Amino acid sequence: MKFSLNLTNNNMKKGIHPQFFEDTVVVCSCGNKFTTGSTIKWEIRIESCNKCHPFFTWEKRLLKTSTLDKFQARKAKTQELNSK
Repeated sequence: MKFSLNLTNNNMKKGIHPQFFEDTVVVCSCGNKFTTGSTIKWEIRIESCNKCHPFFTWEKRLLKTSTLDKFQARKAKTQELNSK
């Protein structure tokens, strides 16, 4: 079986693809701004980026209330009501 990669012939359908913008500005809640390519022309706002996300900064943060904390609080309340 023979396969070939023809990069000079563009076989994409015309008129069905969204317009691509090379200079879309992304603004993070920490204040960091950077430019990227997107199909969205206007400014994109995000909650975390590589400058402030804990995975990239190696910083440990605790969320206000996690799902586990909420579950444990409900469980404790149920046990308290059952013990009365």
